[in-house]
Amino acid sequence: MTSLPPRPKRFPLSLNQLGTPRAGASAAAAAAEAREPLKPQGHWQQAAAIKARQTPPSGLGLDSAGVRHGMVQRLRREGLGDERVLQALTSVRRHEFVDSALATQAYEDTSLPIGHGQTISKPSVVGRMMALMLAAPGAQQRGHLGKVLEIGTGCGYQAALLMQLSKQVVSIERLRPLHDKARANLVGQPHIRLIYGDGMLGHPPAAPYDSIIAAAGGDDIPQAWLDQLAPGGRLVAPMTAPSGRGQVLVLIDHVRDAAGSRFVRSLHEAVLFVPLKSGVM
Repeated sequence: MTSLPPRPKRFPLSLNQLGTPRAGASAAAAAAEAREPLKPQGHWQQAAAIKARQTPPSGLGLDSAGVRHGMVQRLRREGLGDERVLQALTSVRRHEFVDSALATQAYEDTSLPIGHGQTISKPSVVGRMMALMLAAPGAQQRGHLGKVLEIGTGCGYQAALLMQLSKQVVSIERLRPLHDKARANLVGQPHIRLIYGDGMLGHPPAAPYDSIIAAAGGDDIPQAWLDQLAPGGRLVAPMTAPSGRGQVLVLIDHVRDAAGSRFVRSLHEAVLFVPLKSGVM
């Protein structure tokens, strides 16, 4: 019996046959078949080059300047006009001061819980209070808020904003867990001094202060705060409304002139802050 000649092997192909055009194929078919075979994964040595070519999309993600800029544009349209305050709000990453579960709400104009019955204030309210302080005659002459006393550090967001507009910030928090949280959030801020203590007492060792701002409201302004407000200084804080219902912003200027030293008080819009309490926890 005559044996048949061996038939050429068609499958599976050896690696050296991949990309080799079939005998007798047309020029176009040969070119198509000669293309490099598809690979599900590049060689590990190409990983660095592939990563280097990848560019993250612009304007996406909570860490992008575009997201904060959008928040600031909304606040500008709603009447917040001080460009220095708007720039501070643009610069500070609010989402880094809230719990990760709430990060998607960080650039909405809303207060958010930070634990222990406390909240991070609405950006519009923080911006309004800082704008009121910057409008003080003393701040206008200096071009900044000078030395600031903040009552109620919370998570540290407002302190970070204040540092954009001042020379030094002294911030007091009565709740130890929040004091520790703010310290972690404000690492690398040498001009912010964090104090664990009773905010109703202020912080006499560093007094007087050019500006005082409070993130909690009581029935009246503690005398200790007035004692620590420098002549020409301004205090902004929430306080129980004269009607006894709700809270309003109160602005107090320490005026010293030929007539002597006095405190001039004015009331502004309604607000809602956590209650001012004494002691530490």
